[in-house]
Amino acid sequence: MEPAKKLSRRSLLKTSAVAAGAILAGGPAAAGPKPSGGAAIVIDCHAHLHHHGNAKYAEKDRQLIEAADKLGIHRLCCSILTPARPATADGFRACNRWLAEAAARFSDRVWGYCYVNPECGREAVDEIRRCVDERGFIGVKLYNERVCTDPVVAPVVETAIELGVPILHHAGHAHYPLPGQPNISDGGHLAELGRRYPEARLICAHVGGGGDWEWTIKALRHASNVYLDTSGSVTDEGMIEMAAEILGVDRLLFGCDMSMTAGVGKIRAARLDAESKRNILGGNMNRLLATRNKS
Repeated sequence: MEPAKKLSRRSLLKTSAVAAGAILAGGPAAAGPKPSGGAAIVIDCHAHLHHHGNAKYAEKDRQLIEAADKLGIHRLCCSILTPARPATADGFRACNRWLAEAAARFSDRVWGYCYVNPECGREAVDEIRRCVDERGFIGVKLYNERVCTDPVVAPVVETAIELGVPILHHAGHAHYPLPGQPNISDGGHLAELGRRYPEARLICAHVGGGGDWEWTIKALRHASNVYLDTSGSVTDEGMIEMAAEILGVDRLLFGCDMSMTAGVGKIRAARLDAESKRNILGGNMNRLLATRNKS
């Protein structure tokens, strides 16, 4: 590991987007859609575009791409979620159609996750096949409609295994009730799902999204096919370092989940060597997507 720099995590998080881009991309900020000068690709594994029920969706989507430019992020792995959940089949199909249109509009910048509600059964499975086989989506996005170990989720997991794509699963572990998310999964659930399906490639979302991140990291210790994304607004000292030590650098994926400054800052501030940061920032995700990555 690199020696600690004489600069606090708080001050790193407050530095400009231009400086962040230079360090993330290994070159000038506003790097554009592809890295240059031998710089490694930077992939945000957890991003969202906006539902078209939002009158400003086009402007907000454009702002996200502009922010990625400034931060030196080359690819954003995105989903669009329905505003109200549980999602209906018509609802998630519309979201995925809009995402496919956005991926075409932002060529080489946006990769798609197919969002589905497992409760919809065959309609969910058919939508995953359509999005991966016909639209080139790179994975599946599951939210909190059902806990991931519920039997109704099994056909979705088995379809993702068959197609060779990962599942990014919303997760969080809190020591207090979450009335709005009664079916939220946590790291323990994802670890159990990984044990049931060792062929699956699972991504546990936002270690820094609130709740007990230390518990989450420890829960995933022995689940070797479950990756952890670094997104979330929590930027506690030592979080990324602990995840790297317990899980290994190769199981960490850079993500922002729309908290762009926090997402960038916690990687910049992490006391890890340059190669480890390159792997977290894009190398690991690129390898995870090797069977579907068309770049």
